[in-house]
Amino acid sequence: MITKEKVLDALRYVDDPDLKKDLVTLGMIRDLEVEGKTVSFSVVLTTPACPMKDMIQRACINAVKHYVDKDALVSVNMTSKVTSTRDEKQNVLENVKNIIAVASGKGGVGKSTISSNLAAGLAASGAKVGLIDADIYGPSIPLMFDVVHEKPEVREIEGKNFMIPVESHNVKLLSIGFFADPAQPIVWRGPMAQKALTQMLAEAHWGELDYLIIDLPPGTGDIHLSLVNAVPLTGAVVVSTPQEVALADARKAIGMFNIPQINVPILGIVENMSWFTPAELPNNKYFIFGNEGAKHLADELNLPLLGQIPLVQSIREGGDAGRPAVLQENTLQSIALQEMVKNTAQRIAIQNAKSVPTAV
Repeated sequence: MITKEKVLDALRYVDDPDLKKDLVTLGMIRDLEVEGKTVSFSVVLTTPACPMKDMIQRACINAVKHYVDKDALVSVNMTSKVTSTRDEKQNVLENVKNIIAVASGKGGVGKSTISSNLAAGLAASGAKVGLIDADIYGPSIPLMFDVVHEKPEVREIEGKNFMIPVESHNVKLLSIGFFADPAQPIVWRGPMAQKALTQMLAEAHWGELDYLIIDLPPGTGDIHLSLVNAVPLTGAVVVSTPQEVALADARKAIGMFNIPQINVPILGIVENMSWFTPAELPNNKYFIFGNEGAKHLADELNLPLLGQIPLVQSIREGGDAGRPAVLQENTLQSIALQEMVKNTAQRIAIQNAKSVPTAV
């Protein structure tokens, strides 16, 4: 006879590969029902973008059949609840579970491309996502989401005026580009740039978000320090090309986040423009900027390599047209970008399981 107790005992043999504990101990098994030989339950993962989702589902079914009854009819509903270590007393962005900075030491490495595809990919997985374009001097997110001519509304909520983010591809967006003429340069001193970032953080109505991605300007300057002082970061993603010049600056960005006064966990490194693949020769790779430079840096610093993204024309075209390439159907570039999204979500869940975010 199949009982709930027997099913739970069987599921204790199924571990979460990242958290290194069984699903029952982690409290991930919900809504368990047994009727005759029919067994149904839900597995609540730590992110909808979990790369191990199918493997965990198969392991659950096999465990019940192996340890309880080989003829059991097992139905597993894979769902998710994004984890967070935010302190409830922190009233800045209190409804945002995870705040992720995307940084690079050097400009021109595709940081905004990675930010936009990370945000769009997480949203496509079912997560609630926001994206702040904090690259004050070169805002490109409005173009990459095809909302260049949009303007955020201002709405009164509980007696206060808040900006309402623009939405595209299920991602909530704010950028200084919404408030400036696209044809005019933004010439601001540091304090003005810091104030703009603070307004996008504190004077916008973001609602409930699983992830808020912040696309930082290149370098290690005022905006970075202002962000760390303004909100508790879950972690940072550092973007680089394989080129030695870019890697040298990526080291500086990683070093900045590791300074004791800042102390932001590095979730991993994304290697962008890893190789060039022409459309007419999809199986060819030309290592224009060097071969696996960011991978070697990740190995050296004992950091995860979150993804290697090829230099492909359609990624650029998608960015220019406001359709992030991660949303394409089963292309080499979309597969690479989706892998990067899943790996980043995985590292966020691991980080939340083992530590607390940056203190404000």
